Amino acid sequence: MKDLMDKWEGTPYPEFLRNLPEINLPFEGIRGWLIQSEITQVVFFDIEPVGEVPPHSHCAQWGIVITGEMKLTIGEDTQLYTKGDWYFIPEGVVHSATFLSRVQVIDIFADPQRYSTKI
Repeated sequence: MKDLMDKWEGTPYPEFLRNLPEINLPFEGIRGWLIQSEITQVVFFDIEPVGEVPPHSHCAQWGIVITGEMKLTIGEDTQLYTKGDWYFIPEGVVHSATFLSRVQVIDIFADPQRYSTKI
């Protein structure tokens, strides 16, 4: 268990956030901790430089980069995002991301069912 914990040292998220429910994700090297409401989900992501998350679409999403660098393609527009940059992805718009370094982002989803939690 300690080896798994060591992998996630250095995250800017304090222990009380890392004690939130963790979401199910189909990717190795990405973790997310969930705050759930009746109308939205807020996820605190910690992402290793895993390469590209392929193009996909879902509900509206707003996010902000806490640390790291990622390329985000929203529709036909690709930009580099770094610490302090924010983004908005309208509902249904195809998007993808390439993680160039370890990245922490906070994303808010306009769907309270966007992610399920690990059991």
